Amino acid sequence: MLATDINDLRSALAFLETIPGQLVSTSEPVDSVAELAGVYRLVGGGTPVAPMSKTGPAMLFNCVKGYSMPVVTGLLASRRRTALLLNSRIDRLPFDLLDALNHPFPPVFVDTAPSQEVVLRPPFDLRTLIPAPTNTLQDAGPYFNMGLVRAHDPETGEADVTIHRLCVQGPDLLSIYFAPGRHIDAFRAKAEALNRPLPVSISMGLDPAIYLAACFEPPTTPLGLDELTIAGGLRRRPVELVRCVSNEASALARAEIVLEGEIIPNERIREDVQTNTGFCMPEFPGYLGKAQPALPLIRVTAVTHRRNPILQTIIGPGEEHTNLTGVPTEASILRAVEHSMPGKLRNVYSHSAGGGKYLAILQFRKSEPRDEGRQRQAALIAFAAFPELKHVILVDEDVNIFDSNEVLWAMTTRYQGDVSTVFIPGVRCHPLDPSQSPDFSRSIPAPGVSCKTIFDCTVPFHLKDHFRRAQFLDVDLSRFGM
Repeated sequence: MLATDINDLRSALAFLETIPGQLVSTSEPVDSVAELAGVYRLVGGGTPVAPMSKTGPAMLFNCVKGYSMPVVTGLLASRRRTALLLNSRIDRLPFDLLDALNHPFPPVFVDTAPSQEVVLRPPFDLRTLIPAPTNTLQDAGPYFNMGLVRAHDPETGEADVTIHRLCVQGPDLLSIYFAPGRHIDAFRAKAEALNRPLPVSISMGLDPAIYLAACFEPPTTPLGLDELTIAGGLRRRPVELVRCVSNEASALARAEIVLEGEIIPNERIREDVQTNTGFCMPEFPGYLGKAQPALPLIRVTAVTHRRNPILQTIIGPGEEHTNLTGVPTEASILRAVEHSMPGKLRNVYSHSAGGGKYLAILQFRKSEPRDEGRQRQAALIAFAAFPELKHVILVDEDVNIFDSNEVLWAMTTRYQGDVSTVFIPGVRCHPLDPSQSPDFSRSIPAPGVSCKTIFDCTVPFHLKDHFRRAQFLDVDLSRFGM
């Protein structure tokens, strides 16, 4: 089987089964409450899960206590595996996403869909029907956190898809958290102003290309751009949609599970109303997030799924979140810098330590004296291309940006703090960074404001001859059995 044959979760799993070390399956009974997450954080969680673990295989849990439905996690919890699934390479991923952005395939509707092989209408109880995991014992409740939410602008009819955390709050109720600026939240606000519910679908268990495309953010994907067109570009064929059975929304035809419903106007719920822990779930920076005091509610009006469906989930923070959000971030930065200074930015890596959002390493090429200083301009463009970015590390083209030891070596030997650091204080960043507080720094006027920083670890152009790395002889290691 080839990566180009992948069109849903099942074909992705079948593909991984052909590659040693990329997928493990277990029939050992596991509890969906904290235990499943506790297992995978040791198998392949990655940074910043504690204790720090290396990336590992995706994992299929066939026996979840109390349920007949298996759960898979970690599908994208390795950059190499992500590249394999996209028929790409580790260093080519953002370029392939850019190509898909520039060569979109609009989705198409089909009359019959695998995701509607089984149709369930109320009454039902999501809590006993689907094994939504609880990541820790302090979580606000069980969460669906790989649910692709799709809705339409009630004024223009334009569609959007995004991933949001969804806490199961009752038999047919979900709370939904919108980070600031999310397009579907803009749709919700428009519908609420009209005192109308917003029809939505929540598709789970998908082709990895769809999840990656959905994680593009403005300004690369402005309001009105349907990210499913990018997913189609990645696969060179349209994504298939199907009309929902209980509302006016549309869903992914090849999803494992679809929850249909509507965001109820003018109703809110405290996220931890079931547990009163004060927390929601582990957030991507590595800390337990605070439960939100008033979140919109979704009433689920139907559940459709394949026969013998598989629930796909992501375990809190870690490498999978980094790849989901980081690769589209890299593509956005490459696109913006290339428009300004073609050929200078060689590659970008959204490092795991920043969860795919906070930290970007830019590999910059200086080819003539007047390029000096343009590397810092590239960093400024990166901040504009992705406003949630906090730190940029600039390195030369001889540094492997995917090797943290190489990056730290550049910072150690090509960086002087007093002349190589640029501070940009008082800038709005991502709301989940716990250090963005006046209690942490007197320079921060209000929560959510940050000091963005450029670490320029590039060699000044006029000193390039003094910083040439030692050149060793190229040899063929196969002669030595290696």
